Amino acid sequence: MDGEHSALSGVERERERLPPIYNSSPPAGFGRGAKQPFPSLGTFISTLSQRRDMAGRGLAGGIMGNLTGNPGLRHGRELPPICSDVRQKQRLSIDTLPPEVKAPFPSDPIIPLRTKTTKEFQEDMERALQSGDWREVRGFYLTTFDSFIEINAAFKREANGLFNTIEDSGVNTKFVNAVYDALLNTPQDIQKSVLKGIINSLLREWKGPRTKDDLRAYFILVQNPQYSSTSTYVIYAHLLRQIAALSEADHHFLVHWFKKLSARRFRQLVERLLQFISTRLFPAEPDELPPLSKCAWWIPSATKVLSLFNAANSVSSAPIMSFTDFYNITLEHIDFMEDYRTWQNYGNSNRFSFCQFPFILSTVVKKAIIQKDSEQQMISQARQSLVSKVSRRQRVDMNLLFLNIKVRRAQLLSDSLDELTRKRCDLKKKLRVTFVGEAGLDMGGLTKEWFLLLIRQIFHTDYGMFTYMKDSRCHWFSSWKCDNYSEFQLVGTLMGLAVYNSIALDIHFPLYCYRKLLTPPTVPCDQNALVGMANATLDDLQQIMPELAHGLGELLSYEGNVEEDFYLTFQVFQEEMGMVKSYNLKPGGDKIPVTKQNRKEYVQLYVDFLLNKSIYKQFAAFYHGFHSVCASDALMLLRPEEVEMLVCGSPELDMGALQKAAQYEGYSKTDATVRCFWDVVLAFPLELQKKLLHFATGSDRVPVGGMADLNFKIAKIDVPTDWLPISHTCFNQICLPPYRTRKELKQKLTIAISNAEGFGLE
Repeated sequence: MDGEHSALSGVERERERLPPIYNSSPPAGFGRGAKQPFPSLGTFISTLSQRRDMAGRGLAGGIMGNLTGNPGLRHGRELPPICSDVRQKQRLSIDTLPPEVKAPFPSDPIIPLRTKTTKEFQEDMERALQSGDWREVRGFYLTTFDSFIEINAAFKREANGLFNTIEDSGVNTKFVNAVYDALLNTPQDIQKSVLKGIINSLLREWKGPRTKDDLRAYFILVQNPQYSSTSTYVIYAHLLRQIAALSEADHHFLVHWFKKLSARRFRQLVERLLQFISTRLFPAEPDELPPLSKCAWWIPSATKVLSLFNAANSVSSAPIMSFTDFYNITLEHIDFMEDYRTWQNYGNSNRFSFCQFPFILSTVVKKAIIQKDSEQQMISQARQSLVSKVSRRQRVDMNLLFLNIKVRRAQLLSDSLDELTRKRCDLKKKLRVTFVGEAGLDMGGLTKEWFLLLIRQIFHTDYGMFTYMKDSRCHWFSSWKCDNYSEFQLVGTLMGLAVYNSIALDIHFPLYCYRKLLTPPTVPCDQNALVGMANATLDDLQQIMPELAHGLGELLSYEGNVEEDFYLTFQVFQEEMGMVKSYNLKPGGDKIPVTKQNRKEYVQLYVDFLLNKSIYKQFAAFYHGFHSVCASDALMLLRPEEVEMLVCGSPELDMGALQKAAQYEGYSKTDATVRCFWDVVLAFPLELQKKLLHFATGSDRVPVGGMADLNFKIAKIDVPTDWLPISHTCFNQICLPPYRTRKELKQKLTIAISNAEGFGLE
């Protein structure tokens, strides 16, 4: 590798300064009406069935034929911006140049013909492994990786074919996989020759315009498995630097080629990039890599290339990997607040920060940023209050540091609304709840109970604010109209307080609701600006009203006479407060029939009406309530799924992880009672496990950070064994008498967790 290091020093001396490579996208009276907000939906479905029978033919079950022609209805994933803030270079047409500077562009070099097939290569490998004669294989690797032209000669399906489309890279993927799978099984001199060839290729191809054959070479080279070793990181870094410096148009091709890789190989490349970033941040040995001061561009280059894989994952028809697989957990150990401040101060300029690439930051980091950002705002407000008190020589009350909520259980909703309205300037302070007439200091348990009881009351179907959609098992906003939407603002405020105070709420909103919350992610300065108007598609409606979405999909694919068979107009009906009201989807909609030509527009307008316009005032109040607490630029870093996780926690319970993280007081983990406890709990069905978690912590959801963040404790209580277990939800603690048998413990524990209601002082 000494020769390689010196060669790469030459790379540095010869290389011009790269253009910017940074990603700029960071990556939002209690009388009630009818419980069902959309009574016309059933009518629509029945009408659809009737028209289908009248037509005398079956409707097409699929919707793809219609949806693919309408991007507004397609659940297509837009390509995430790669470097939207990087100024585009001015492009001049040759026709605009004066004659004296015109010159013909050089034609692409002719690629030599290589006829080696996958089968022939594999046979060469088998002979070499058996005989020990590697000359044929050595010659192949030495020639193939000597230049970009030779790489294309070996792996391009047709040597001089164009293959200039995003859908087809023109690469013989099977052959590439076979060559790379065999590479690590070859002698060291062959592996070193490949690396030296790559160095020469990168040096030779650095300058000049990029061709599609160059892109193919980069596409092939980045798949090399040798980059898993830190000894090759210098070469890997230079490859990543060149890929990161490509134009946005070239990145667009690579993104679509990457998404065609197999899921296993795609994951390997993502994990290799994540490992590269982690190792560069925290090398195992101090001298393992060059000094960070001399290669500060490594991490920005790797992160930029990783963003191409993230984009490929997003535009794939079905995600290749979960978005959480792009998280780099190592970043939880850096000064992410300094990174966040860099991003705030410099935005999407050429000053790199991980916040420019939010997909790489875990929900743990994003939550910490939001909380610390809000804390800084809270401290600033508290400091101003204290200074004001002192300057007026008034007594300083430490309650200034808290958001103190005092409520009566009998008037829980009205008292909570009054308190939060009256103390809206204190919403970013630490929450502390007191129930009037009850002794006790809120160490967390009272706050949890307040959230639990309030959410349960607000979402009760009899209250009418939200409707529970049985088919999709989620809540949605009722469309009744009134003069005051303060209760919806209260729900939004509660969600914001839950995020800020690390309380998981048992709320069941569809994912589209959280997308609306991020539209836009920060409150507009213009008070008249619309909020929550996220682009709504048929797939979004499917999350909430699957039966209606299916019916509209059939309307789109209907092959008969739409106008005569359905007899629909651009007018819809809703029942509100016992009265049926009509709404035009567009001006004069009651006189515009739905036809085969305009049915896509009808579906789009109908979906937008249901999910946006009909509930605009309700959701706007909800939006402003949430952002009154979580007013942070950090919300721009979040995906809708991450907002849901911050609000609700994770429903996925891992009792094994809880057992590993558990602490003990009076018991040890080897005591018979403790062993029986975990035997019983691990064997519980999911429903009882949730009840246990709720019994011990006040919530059946797992907070961001996992079970370890619960600080769950099992304590011994010296009482007769005919007592039931008790809990201290404020401390996430369960107290067990010294039960002697597994059967006895299971019986007592099941009774306790199945009948736990309300908060008691123990």
